[in-house]
Amino acid sequence: MRSALYGTDGGSGSAYSSAGGSGAGGFYRRPEGPAGHFRTSVHTSPLFAAAVARLLCRVDEALGRPGTLDFVDMAAGRGELVTGVLAALPADVAARTRAYAVEIAGRPEGLAPRITWLSEPPQQVTGLLFANEWLDNVPVEVAEVDPEGVPRLVLVRDDGTERLGEPLSGAEAEWLARWWPLPAEEGLRAEIGLPRDLAWASAVSCVARGLAVAVDYGHTADARPPFGTLTGFREGRETAPVPDGSCDITAHVALDACAAAGADAPGPAPLLTQRAALRALGVTGARPPLALAGTDPAAYVRALAGAGEAAELTAPGGLGGFAWLLRPAGIANPLPREPA
Repeated sequence: MRSALYGTDGGSGSAYSSAGGSGAGGFYRRPEGPAGHFRTSVHTSPLFAAAVARLLCRVDEALGRPGTLDFVDMAAGRGELVTGVLAALPADVAARTRAYAVEIAGRPEGLAPRITWLSEPPQQVTGLLFANEWLDNVPVEVAEVDPEGVPRLVLVRDDGTERLGEPLSGAEAEWLARWWPLPAEEGLRAEIGLPRDLAWASAVSCVARGLAVAVDYGHTADARPPFGTLTGFREGRETAPVPDGSCDITAHVALDACAAAGADAPGPAPLLTQRAALRALGVTGARPPLALAGTDPAAYVRALAGAGEAAELTAPGGLGGFAWLLRPAGIANPLPREPA
């Protein structure tokens, strides 16, 4: 998974840029970028970046409006989110914002010079670190129960052919026992989320004061998928997760395990649905009043299109079902804990 996504020498151990290394090749180094194969909330509507900008403003207020406010876009793709956030900020906040894009691919042409392009996040962040669909691409091992009821590693060739390897042991076996215990039933599967836990804890540790947010599709202990979630995406369609560099390879995130990661974490981290989070940030999907069509038809059409985009971002069975994992540092949580 690591070499297919980030290149054949992608084993440097970096937890960032979707856990990439420094080598050439790999799906996430392709010139078309992730947007050439799948849409995230960022690509769905500029309303998403505007909502993140409003969240950054809330963090700014909670921090007492510091002279320099950091915004870190983790797994930044081609810089779409950080560009949209800067454009949506009030002028006074934008003037104080120091923007970073963290990504394994090279800096795209035309990106605003004020955006710093990094392969790892800055170590002292005062502001908002935002990771949209990052953790699902941090590479994981897959375990499958053999005929004797023993969980074993799943080994895979470049063409997608699989076979079972050694029984799980060490930290991976401990993680599985705690977070995703598998009954002794042949064929059951789990994705071992330990690398995601470590990556998230490391990213959170960079935030000296402010807020870290991870947005992803995931699951918790009360509803683990019995056969795992590993899959691929190519040119907008789901496909077999063949690790040859031709497609995205992704798996849902055990978000409760990530939330508990970090020995210094002050209690459980809040989890919200994207629907609740975006509604709290003003993205409601409400249709404009019909009377507007009579007084300003063009404004009505624009508002109606915006309502459609907001509805897609907050749809319970779609993007609205994504989870937002929040970890405040030195400030109160700026989003409500209860669903909006």
